[in-house]
Amino acid sequence: MGILALMGSGELTATMVEVHKLLLSPYRPEPQAMFLDTPAGFQLNADQIGENAVGYFKQRVGCPLQVASYKSAEMIPEIEAARTYRQLRQADYLLMGPGSPTYTVRQLKDSPIPEIMIELINRGGCLVAASAAALTTGRYTLPVYEIYKVGEPPHWVEGLDLLGAFGLPLVVIPHWNNAEGGTHDTSRCFMGSSRFEQLVDRLDEPLPVLGLDEHTAIIIDFSADAFTVHGIGTVVLQLGSSQLQFTPGITYPLKQLHGENNSGDIRIEESRQPVLPAQHPDSQTDFWPRLHSMTADFQQGIEEDDLGKSAHALLEMDRLLWQALGELENPEAIAQARDFFREKLAEMGTCQVLSEAGRDRLLAPLIDSLLEARQHFRKTRQFEAADMVRDALSRAAIVVEDTANGSRWRIEEDKE
Repeated sequence: MGILALMGSGELTATMVEVHKLLLSPYRPEPQAMFLDTPAGFQLNADQIGENAVGYFKQRVGCPLQVASYKSAEMIPEIEAARTYRQLRQADYLLMGPGSPTYTVRQLKDSPIPEIMIELINRGGCLVAASAAALTTGRYTLPVYEIYKVGEPPHWVEGLDLLGAFGLPLVVIPHWNNAEGGTHDTSRCFMGSSRFEQLVDRLDEPLPVLGLDEHTAIIIDFSADAFTVHGIGTVVLQLGSSQLQFTPGITYPLKQLHGENNSGDIRIEESRQPVLPAQHPDSQTDFWPRLHSMTADFQQGIEEDDLGKSAHALLEMDRLLWQALGELENPEAIAQARDFFREKLAEMGTCQVLSEAGRDRLLAPLIDSLLEARQHFRKTRQFEAADMVRDALSRAAIVVEDTANGSRWRIEEDKE
């Protein structure tokens, strides 16, 4: 029996380099490593994603990687499909990752590929399913784009249930701790906690939910009847109101993923697997929280008329984007952040030198002093002088309104 590894995200970033090396180590010096391109097969850049994976393994992991192409069950010629099946049957190590979970299920469910994956593990190989692909390994899969982007009602579709073939009836949710939303909750794979609870209630049967933090992997070793966690986050197992949390550096008995011993009293052993080096706190793993923090600084500068502070925030955003690019952050995330950066840059370029609040704050001492003088003139019955003050303010587009509580002022906006 071999290994099934699930990654919450970052399968082609710096955080998972050592995890890939660890998983490949039993098959060296010449592992047969494959990348299955089905999850992103509908995308116009599907070939580029495959090329990026090959380059990542060559440059960062130090291992050759071949692309096993199966973009579409309907479009692939029979000869090419047979070639892909042969490649997959020869693999020691198979990786599939970003794309659409529902598209992946539709393309693979009636093909021999799910059985080939199960055979791979049964003969001692390693299957790595990351991000979108991880979603497909459970009993049900989450239609992320359909719900989050298109607005379909919360629902599930049947998954490939690769875990079920090994006695693990689970639902797998990557991006468990996602924070891209900033001001709105995008955890639980962009669903948000409250909507995800609705989804759990809609399951046809009560199933444990395996939640994977971003840049975090769970390695299930069936031969050892155990599992370990690697990366910068944690893995949770949620069933009903109870939740177990698994952290790196510990070897856990596999029975805990069956929901056994689910009382919170977890027996653990010291990990015999090498503990991977901790990530530097300034690495790309906190990409979105850092971007949101810089955005808050930018907005604060705009509101306080401190353009220097806003400019500094934009420069920090630019530095973060270049750093993430160099550290192989998800290209889609970089593209989204780059668009966001350009939007803020345009906002700064078109904003007024002073905001309305800043303008009023600067003018208030002068206008209040003039209104005090006008009030003095009115009390001493010097009405002509009081009217002169009011007329002078009016010529400057400052409207004075006399109320029972005293005079108040506002600047008349240009009506054109």
